[in-house]
Amino acid sequence: MDFTLTEDQEALRQAVAGFLADHMTGEELRQLADGERGFTDELWDAMVQMGWTGLLVPEAAGGLGLGLVEAAVVMEEMGRVPLPGPYFSSAVLATLAARYLGEDALLGDLASGQRRATVAIEEAGSGDPVDRVRARVERRGGHFVASGLEPVVLDGHSADFAILVARTEHGLGSFLLEEPGGVHVPSLDPTRKIARVDLTGRVVTPLGPPGDHTAIWRRVVDDAAVAIAAELVGVADQAYRLAVEYAKGRVAFDRPIASFQAIKHKLVDMYNMVEMARAGTHFAAWASDTEDPERERAVAMAKSYAAEAAIHVTGDSIQVHGGVGFTWACDAHFFYKRAKQDDLLLGNQASQRRRLARLVLNPA
Repeated sequence: MDFTLTEDQEALRQAVAGFLADHMTGEELRQLADGERGFTDELWDAMVQMGWTGLLVPEAAGGLGLGLVEAAVVMEEMGRVPLPGPYFSSAVLATLAARYLGEDALLGDLASGQRRATVAIEEAGSGDPVDRVRARVERRGGHFVASGLEPVVLDGHSADFAILVARTEHGLGSFLLEEPGGVHVPSLDPTRKIARVDLTGRVVTPLGPPGDHTAIWRRVVDDAAVAIAAELVGVADQAYRLAVEYAKGRVAFDRPIASFQAIKHKLVDMYNMVEMARAGTHFAAWASDTEDPERERAVAMAKSYAAEAAIHVTGDSIQVHGGVGFTWACDAHFFYKRAKQDDLLLGNQASQRRRLARLVLNPA
């Protein structure tokens, strides 16, 4: 298939790249990384004005009505910063959840940027995030009451509402949790904020169609994982470019270190991994948009390989930079931290490869 972007997709990519170049300097990135909130209202409002918060929202609900390929284009560019703030948690993850649940009222708020949302699904442990949901919701006296602890809720301390995934007597359910009020907790990546949300006694509202929502959440997680894979491609690509530029300018033994064979080989390997990850991620996004029969395999391959490639490339970028690569003054560490944390979100490498093995060995 042709992985070349269309004119509209390329124009979108350039618009995002130009916006981020104007709005996110290295100094601003460090300020947001140090802060608890992780973004400014001015930055969020500017993205709303660009229409990106409605990228995945159908036109009928006030959005742009675009697909996962376009979301991947945007996420890849954001990965090059790497962009702090709730864009992924609200405009991608929560929006996908609201869309697949058929909650058009929520989609309108998300598209307009008037409210920011997140999804509470990541719980302690490893493996498939849908399988390891342990939070529960029970009906008590006409109310739906939640219990449990959500240890990893992206932007759960600043979101206006969260879509909670919880066990019920009918299987997996979806619920609206207004003002989650999570407690910000330190994480590996200071540019992506995480909160802990205690659900004990919280009253929630059911969302979506009746019945078990397991299949819905598997699809939400799959599409969001492709968006994370796209971000990982951007993270890896920018880390590679930083390494190339540094190697060209750094002189040792009266020669740029880029002229040494060991550095050349390392940079070529980095480039190869970035391009392979990009191809796999774009295919997975296309497969989702077209409902291709290979969609599930493509997701598992894209998320697992993009994470592996990004961790390898960002780590090698630090090595190419040498001693300065380990300092706060160098941007290389931001990319490594984003790659490591993204690997753990929505199914890490190991769980995605186990899933791929099941799909290949037991296709029925």
